[in-house]
Amino acid sequence: MSAAMKTKEIAIGIDIGGTNTVFGFIDKRGKCLAEGSVRTAEFLEFHDFIKALWESIEKVAATIKTKIDIKGIGIGAPNGNFYNGTIEFAPNLSWKGIIPVAKEFKKLSRLPVVLTNDANAAAMGEMMYGGAKRLKDFIVITLGTGLGSGIVVNGNVLYGHDGFAGEIGHVIVTPNGRKCGCGRRGCLETYASATGIKRTVLKLLSESGEDSMLNGHTIKSLSAKMIDEAAFKGDPIAIEAFDYTGKVLGEALANSIAYTSPKAIFLFGGLAQAGKLIFKPTKKHMEKSLLNIYKKKVKLLPSSLKGAHAAVLGASALVWKELL
Repeated sequence: MSAAMKTKEIAIGIDIGGTNTVFGFIDKRGKCLAEGSVRTAEFLEFHDFIKALWESIEKVAATIKTKIDIKGIGIGAPNGNFYNGTIEFAPNLSWKGIIPVAKEFKKLSRLPVVLTNDANAAAMGEMMYGGAKRLKDFIVITLGTGLGSGIVVNGNVLYGHDGFAGEIGHVIVTPNGRKCGCGRRGCLETYASATGIKRTVLKLLSESGEDSMLNGHTIKSLSAKMIDEAAFKGDPIAIEAFDYTGKVLGEALANSIAYTSPKAIFLFGGLAQAGKLIFKPTKKHMEKSLLNIYKKKVKLLPSSLKGAHAAVLGASALVWKELL
């Protein structure tokens, strides 16, 4: 039998987001054979969404010229519960309450299904395909619209007794501080995230009389990328916003280190693309806030999962790690 005729074992990785859901057919080496997406926001009912998603997956599968053996489906989702295979009370999805995602996917696909939250999936991807290949103790922080976290201890993702352990984004860093989407005030993600840094910029602009290329923007018109670009051009408000964000994030990471003593912390997501603008102040304040026994032991690194496939890589890694 020629190499072209050999069956390739693959996993389907799915990343469910509030706006879009992306999926890919990933082999054990992290190569994406094919991919696709559906608009999550178009479906008010979960049953309509999952039916459309599976139909799209089947259409894309039919285009793959290599013979494939699908070993399972891995899903990363907001508020995903690993133990129950459910999405539970996700604030940025239109489906409310507890959604039995894994159960419904098994009915359609007849394949093994494993689900966790998107940050845990990112940690799994980092461990299998990224910079944490040789690490057993590390943390992945996803800096997107909010702040997610995946904590790995002794080679295993930390889930806790109910599947929801490791919500670093919802530790309170400022009592009675900024209002969070979770309903409380002062959560880390209201300061250290794409949304958080926008709020910081607007606060600095309202308090300062300095000229800034960010003047005149609202929370809707401003983007983290615009702040990034302004900071690289020397804008004082943008630079101060990154310094403040790094301070809050670094201090919170120092507290997290005291719990699990990780070898490294990886920053993943849009805000992490700012490079030294976010890494330098975060590292500075993390080291400053650490107990002496932890100082200069923990690396702060960018994620090695690059490009559009990063989310589905993490989700697919769930199949190899948890199911097989």
